[in-house]
Amino acid sequence: MTDQHPAAVPVVPEQAPHASAAAAPVSDVAASDQVPDAAVVSAVPVSSDPVSAAPDRSTLRLALVVGGLVLAVLLGFGLGRLNATGTAPGSPSLPAEHTDPPGVGPHSHGTATSTDQGVGIEPGGLAVSSAGLTLAPLGTEFVAGRPGQLRFQVRDTQRRPVTRFAVVHDKPMHLIVVRRDLTGYQHLHPTMAADGTWSVPLTLAQPGIWRAYADFTVVADNGAQTAVILGADLVVPGDYQPRPLPAPATSTTVDGFTVGYQGTPQVGANVPLTFRVDGADGAAPLERYLGAYGHLVALREGDLGYLHVHPEPELVDGQIKFWLTTPGPGRYRVYLDFQVKAKVHTAELTLTVP
Repeated sequence: MTDQHPAAVPVVPEQAPHASAAAAPVSDVAASDQVPDAAVVSAVPVSSDPVSAAPDRSTLRLALVVGGLVLAVLLGFGLGRLNATGTAPGSPSLPAEHTDPPGVGPHSHGTATSTDQGVGIEPGGLAVSSAGLTLAPLGTEFVAGRPGQLRFQVRDTQRRPVTRFAVVHDKPMHLIVVRRDLTGYQHLHPTMAADGTWSVPLTLAQPGIWRAYADFTVVADNGAQTAVILGADLVVPGDYQPRPLPAPATSTTVDGFTVGYQGTPQVGANVPLTFRVDGADGAAPLERYLGAYGHLVALREGDLGYLHVHPEPELVDGQIKFWLTTPGPGRYRVYLDFQVKAKVHTAELTLTVP
């Protein structure tokens, strides 16, 4: 997730059902835009009469009062400018619609790296802190099979909750959860309270260590957008029995659909992967889900590095076309979310990159 994102019009986010008070819309005018130009204004009248050149006491007193008020206003605006970060606790978020710069086509979200061939992509989600932001879960232990709730904040370098996020694919926050053996995949959309605390119902079916990926874009006061992927572990105590990764395959079945892909991923190259979804009567009538005909997440076996791949905006010959850049050789588990008749399905496949 390394794209440069232009400023956009902010919208009011979803509010967490459990929040004690809903966040009210606020003006998008930052304090820094209201600071008056620095100037020195004389408040004391000056007489050209040498006898009366000295001001009387009442005039001097009035001048001092007015001068004091002007100084107080300037100091107030100055302090407001220093403190205006858009991340103060209790401030409602101001998400902006995320748009890619002109000329940017389908792409992978990860971490940009410099290579001999130019700029490459490394998986994200390998660290709990990046780009001056930290993923801070408010609890990490769950009971196997018991419904719970995951709550977390995104904090800045001063440990203040961030509250301004851009809307990307219809949501300001995408949360991916998977067990470390790459089973139990879930794609969730938490809601945020006014204090910057995100929450989402979560059930982890089996014991083990699970990985949670927060995929989001923050918005600075000047409108600049920074896309970030942070990861943290969740714990489910019990007898952990990891499952072996399924063998590589180019097709699978899920919920009565057959899903297959064509394409050969290559290290460091942007390669097309085309997915076809068939039902009992032929090509499935795919619908847009979160603004696209499909969403593809790829996780690397071993370190669980995360890639989120965007597709072409329209179907290509009735198929979903992605462009995948893999950072290195190995086995990857890919998860394709697609929607038919208002229901979301997830197809899972293993692919090997030589």
